[in-house]
Amino acid sequence: MRYTLPKPHRQHPVVLEMDAQRAASAQLRVADWITAFAGSMNFVYLHIAIFTIWMVFFEPKPWPTLTLVVSLEAIFLSTFVMIGQNRQAAFQQAKADHDFTEQELELKTNTDITREIDRLTTELHQRLLSQAGRSAAPPR
Repeated sequence: MRYTLPKPHRQHPVVLEMDAQRAASAQLRVADWITAFAGSMNFVYLHIAIFTIWMVFFEPKPWPTLTLVVSLEAIFLSTFVMIGQNRQAAFQQAKADHDFTEQELELKTNTDITREIDRLTTELHQRLLSQAGRSAAPPR
């Protein structure tokens, strides 16, 4: 039985660039953390607990302060969602631009190689025909 080491996972250059930007900016790290937390079930459970305690123990009906707090929180959370969407769109665009550039370069290289193969094949064909013509000609 033979054990092989796993190959190291290579990252896309755009992913590496975005990671470097995130590491350099505290604002981006905070926005990522808030977006990740707000999109988790822990966020939902925490809000269920806080709102239940607030409604039952701290505020009489119809909970005007709670309504204000929840509305303000929704405004901020929607902003963080838009920040996350904008960053994701920028990432996708940067990745698409990088991939397009790489594919264009590969296409150009493949086209150049194909043209060179065609040129060499034509040259080889002509040499073979000229050698066959010389050998088929009657000696003088």
